Amino acid sequence: MESYTPDVLPLQNLDYGQLITLVGQANSKLAEYSGLLQGIVNPAVMLSPLTQQEAVLSSKIEGTQATVEEVLEREAGQKFDQHKNEDINEILNYRKTMRLSQEYLQDGRSITLDLLLQLHSILLDSVRGQHKSPGQFRKEQNWIGRAGCSIDQATFVPPDPLQLADHLQFFERYLQLEDFDALAQTAIVHAQFELLHPFKDGNGRIGRLLIPLFLYSRKRLSSPMFYLSEYLESHQEEYYQRLAAVSAEGDWTGWIRFFLKAIIQQSETNLHRVRCIMTLYEDTKTWIRETTHSQHTSLLLDGIFDRPIFSSSDFIRRTGIHRQTLHGLLRQLIKGDGPLIVLQEGQGRRPAIYAFPALLNICEGRDVFSN
Repeated sequence: MESYTPDVLPLQNLDYGQLITLVGQANSKLAEYSGLLQGIVNPAVMLSPLTQQEAVLSSKIEGTQATVEEVLEREAGQKFDQHKNEDINEILNYRKTMRLSQEYLQDGRSITLDLLLQLHSILLDSVRGQHKSPGQFRKEQNWIGRAGCSIDQATFVPPDPLQLADHLQFFERYLQLEDFDALAQTAIVHAQFELLHPFKDGNGRIGRLLIPLFLYSRKRLSSPMFYLSEYLESHQEEYYQRLAAVSAEGDWTGWIRFFLKAIIQQSETNLHRVRCIMTLYEDTKTWIRETTHSQHTSLLLDGIFDRPIFSSSDFIRRTGIHRQTLHGLLRQLIKGDGPLIVLQEGQGRRPAIYAFPALLNICEGRDVFSN
């Protein structure tokens, strides 16, 4: 099979008549979600579990098998077997790349190839892909197909590595252009990156990370916290089929339609979920204040939202609340209808581990608000 030659961007052969209605709907729905984010004082804390969930789901598309709860439990000190630890390490690396890229763009900088190389280096640091040239664009031909297949049996062969540098320069230039619509351009950016397949490993995760980064850089998001992996994971077969149709038939219009529908549906899901989290935040704040009468109400509240599974020692480190004071407060938070439960009792030097089930349920789509 011959290697793929990418289309020149911006595209010239789109059927705008098929896109115009979806473009309007997607922009409207995403603007509604962005407006909701803008009303949150500290979205990084309150919506931290959504970031955790994205890291899990984007990694799951690539084959990792770990849950948000397992990631948080590991960080709180729970022990897992080697295979599970490897999966969790990949997810933690992905979470690091998400946070670094958000900080980078919040300083007003542009998305560049250098940024992608930095993110890739972090993504593959000390995990299963560590021998696949972290932080470097590939210098060898790669291909996609069933495990162990030859290049002749491949379902897709990305561009020749000798031409890859030129294609990447064109791609970087397109990132700085303003195309006919920012959301449709985001669809094109994601697909073109996946078709270039510029790394030996990690292309899917970096490509999905580009989605919120590009939307934020184009001021379509007030905070770079809009993730599509949930939709893409649940529509995985169509996702790959649509990308394949771009490379095989040049069907960019079909791909953009799929992507805009994904933005509409994911925006609706996110709106519901964020409203549930905001309601839970206010209800929990009232409960803590009225039950504990503590000067540490805000620290307690933000602490359990930022990390809904935690050890008592980690909580002390993050909040600065004195050990004995915190233990007394945590005892109140697990009584009766309190927000916390004990996952693991403390013993000797081993700290107790607590969980905030209501927040985890919302983020996993198990919230009671939808009943």
